[in-house]
Amino acid sequence: MGLSPQVTNLIIILGMMQVAKKIPFEDPTVLNACRAAYIASNVIILGIYLYIQSVINKKKDLTTLKYVEPAPMGSTEEGKLVTTTVQAYDLTQLKSLMRSQMMGVAMMGVMHIYFKYTNPLLIQSIIPLKGAIEANLTKIHVWGQPASGDLKRPFKAPAGLMSGLQGGAAQSDKKAVESAERAGRGGAKEE
Repeated sequence: MGLSPQVTNLIIILGMMQVAKKIPFEDPTVLNACRAAYIASNVIILGIYLYIQSVINKKKDLTTLKYVEPAPMGSTEEGKLVTTTVQAYDLTQLKSLMRSQMMGVAMMGVMHIYFKYTNPLLIQSIIPLKGAIEANLTKIHVWGQPASGDLKRPFKAPAGLMSGLQGGAAQSDKKAVESAERAGRGGAKEE
């Protein structure tokens, strides 16, 4: 059994923090090399995501996918039924990954350009790339793993510190879907 992604991320962060203490960021050559590594990492991530998008569009998997999306935390509403296709679901997940990556780049830009932080450049060159390589869509569409078990759609929310606050995972079991259909809640159909 391997280490969970959260544990390996923590190990990488702690290790890179120690390495960053020994790097002379005052030297413009070193600083520019770190910036180049950060930019290269983000270009690779974008390349992975664009490749996944082309594979999804090429497969054109129009298999119907029904699941019950959990209600927002603190809400008294029931979860809503979502009827979509595997292709649309994967594209939605990919869009979410891309948006998350762009937010990370924007935050790093503010931290580096406005606040002059340089140490996070190293960590942010590794952790997001590792995350892109370990993403469910990458496992399915790049590494060719079957979409079963943990990779069965809809994907389970990764266990983490904030997972309890997000209202739980989407339910795709027959009982939950039929219950939502009978209750008439939802009808959210994604094309």
